Amino acid sequence: MLEWQEAVAVRHLERLSDFLDPRQQQIVRGIIGHDDDVSLSFSGGSRYAERCRMRLVPSYLETAIEDYQLTLFDIVYPSKFVTLEHRDVLGAMMNLGVKREKFGDIFLSEETTQIVVATEIADYVELNLQTIGKATVRLNRISLSEHIKPKDEWDEVTVTASSMRLDVVIAQMYKLSRTKVTPLIEKGLVKVNWKVVDKTDFLIAEGDYLSVRHYGRSKVLAIEGMTKKEKYRLRLGRKR
Repeated sequence: MLEWQEAVAVRHLERLSDFLDPRQQQIVRGIIGHDDDVSLSFSGGSRYAERCRMRLVPSYLETAIEDYQLTLFDIVYPSKFVTLEHRDVLGAMMNLGVKREKFGDIFLSEETTQIVVATEIADYVELNLQTIGKATVRLNRISLSEHIKPKDEWDEVTVTASSMRLDVVIAQMYKLSRTKVTPLIEKGLVKVNWKVVDKTDFLIAEGDYLSVRHYGRSKVLAIEGMTKKEKYRLRLGRKR
C-alpha cells in the first residue's frame, strides 16, 4: 500500500485493488491517512456493500463508478422450486477457481440473487457458472443501479456460556466441542470482525462478527445478562 501511495503521489499513476473486506479497508484508511496528494475511495457497486474495490488516484482526478470496473450479475434460476443461500453461491464461485478477492458481495432477497464481480473475470464467470447447488442457473448482466437491498437475516439462538472467550463462544455458536474449536483458532481459520484471531482466550464483545472457515459467519447479537449460575446468556445469530 505504501508503494501504491508513492506511485500515485510522486509518479501520478492510478491504482485499483481487488475486493477488500471491511477490516482491510480500515487498514488502508489508516495507512493513507490524510495525504493531500492522493484521493482514496471505495466501491462495491452498492451502498450496502461490505466488500469493496479501492481506487487510489492523484488528488486532481475524479472517480466515477465505472472506474471501479465492477460487473453486476442477476442469477436466474427456478426460484419457485429451489432456494439459494449465501454459502451456495460462495461455494459455486470458489469451485470455479476464482479467488475470493475477485468478487464482492452476494445480494439475496426473496426471489432475487445477485453477485458483483471484478470486470476482468466477468466473461469467465458468465461462461462457466452454470450450476449452484442443485440448481441450473443463468447469469444476466445488469446495471449497478439495479442492485437490490440484501436481506440481513440470522438464524437466532439463545445459549449460555461460561465466559466470553473466543473458543467458548465459537463452540456454542457452531455446536462444536472445545477440542474441535481450538485447532481451528490456532490454525488461523477464525476471524473476529474480519481479522484473523489465533488466540483461544481472545475476549468477544456484543456486536462482534465471527467467521469460521467452512462453517460460515455469525454474530453476537446481544449479551442478555447473567444466569443464577453466573453464566453469560447470549443471543447469537448465524448467517443464513
